[in-house]
Formats: sequence, structure tokens, C-alpha cells
Amino acid sequence: MATAALFALGSVSFAVAQTAAPGAHTSVSASSTMQAAPDASVHLHAPDDHRCGIFQTCANTKIGLGKGDFVVRLSALGVITNNTGSRVKLNASSPAAALAGGSIFRHNVSVTNQVMPELTLEYFLTDHLSLDLIASSTRHEAAAHVGNLGKLDAGSFWILPPTLTAAYHFRPHKRFNPYAGLGITVAIFHNMHQATNLGGAFNGAVFDAMHMKTNVGPSFNLGFDYQLVGNWFFNFDIKQILLFNQSVHLSQRGNPITGGRVRVHDDVHPTVVGAGIEYRF
Repeated sequence: MATAALFALGSVSFAVAQTAAPGAHTSVSASSTMQAAPDASVHLHAPDDHRCGIFQTCANTKIGLGKGDFVVRLSALGVITNNTGSRVKLNASSPAAALAGGSIFRHNVSVTNQVMPELTLEYFLTDHLSLDLIASSTRHEAAAHVGNLGKLDAGSFWILPPTLTAAYHFRPHKRFNPYAGLGITVAIFHNMHQATNLGGAFNGAVFDAMHMKTNVGPSFNLGFDYQLVGNWFFNFDIKQILLFNQSVHLSQRGNPITGGRVRVHDDVHPTVVGAGIEYRF
């Protein structure tokens, strides 16, 4: 009887031990798992503060030009005047006409070429269409070949030709992006000076004034933009400006040698060639 009681007690103790064992094992495993987890305060840190330099091309740099871009360009500008047609008219009864051997002389006015800096502002309305405005002012000297009087200095002037152009860009968002444009030019003449040494028979009395009226004409252009690095681009541009029948006065009303004003009409069709660097904002 006593033996049976001891056997039963042993069986119960063994069962309790078996039941408790899984719980104890789970507790140890959970404790081990918690200890193996990484410490967040050690492994987390702020990202590196790396900014794209102004002369760098980075992952977030836009390639090419497109809608919403605003561009500022500084160029070297060459102006080729192209005097395609002109007419100098003297008073037929004046001493100047008698010495020159006539009163009307055609295709005999020349204007010097010039190189100056140019500033351009351009905004892209769409990926393909942009508007740009150029600002530059160039100084030129004029001369007229007047029959027997020969080549006479006619004075000098400055021209400010703001030109507004709408251009179509063929390859938006590409490094090389050619374009063609159509615009309008307002030719404003300023700082006009009469000739100081005209030579000829009257030693400066033939042309004693310089006055030119503002003129308006169309313009056409071709060019391209090429992305160098980052937001920096190289630009090359050719504009053909047409200024028909430019009116010029080269003498004063009371000039006794010319018998009044000498009227000149000149077709000036300047070719404007520019090359420069531009930055996109």
C-alpha cells in the first residue's frame, strides 16, 4: 500500500515537471531573442548633408531645357551691318551737287561692323516654345561716297536693338537642343554725332548733322543650346534683322553748301552672331 502511494506521488511529480518544462524553455528563448535585438540608438543616424555644387552634374540635375526654365545668357555679339541698298539725295541746285557731279547717289553708304557684349533673358513657356529678349548697344561709324567728292565721313551713332523672339526648340530635355525663331526688332538710335573731319572740298561743311529715326523690322534666327555641366549651357545664335528704308539726315536745314538737309535712305539688314554662356534658374 505504501509502495503504491509512493509510485503515484512520483508519477504526479513527473507530470508537473513535464508541464512546467515547456514554459521555462519559452521564457529562456524570449529572453535570448530580446537580448539579440539591435540597439536603435546606436544604428540610426542622420543622412549625410551632400549638396550639388554649382559646377556639378548630380543625380537630381535636369538634363536639357524645358517648360518653366528661366535662362540668363551673356554673349559676345558681332554685328555685320549689310548695307544692301541706299540712296543719298542732294539738292540739285546746291554747290555740293555741282561739285559731286549729280544729286542722287545709290548704293554708296557704308556702316562699320561692331562687337559688343549682349545680355539675353529667356523663359520656356512649354518644352518646345520659349520667348527671349536681347539687350545690347553697339557703336557704328557711317560714310557716304558722293560722286566726285569721294568718300565722306558721315558721323557716328549708337544703336539699341531690343529684339523679342519666339523660338521653337526641337529636342527638349536633351543636352544638344537646336532651335529656330521668329521675332521683331525695334532699332533705337542714340548718342548720334556729326562728323568732325569730313575732308573733301568743304573741309567738314557737307555733312554737319546726324539724325536717325527709330525703325522696326522682323528678325529670324537659328541656334542651339548645349548643356556643359549642371545648369550651365553654351549657346550659339545667328539672327537676321531686316530694317528697310532707314531714314537719316546728314546736314542741317541752313547748310548753304548742300542747300538744306541731305536725306539718306538706307536698307540696313544686320546679321547678328552671338556665342556665350547661359545659366538656368
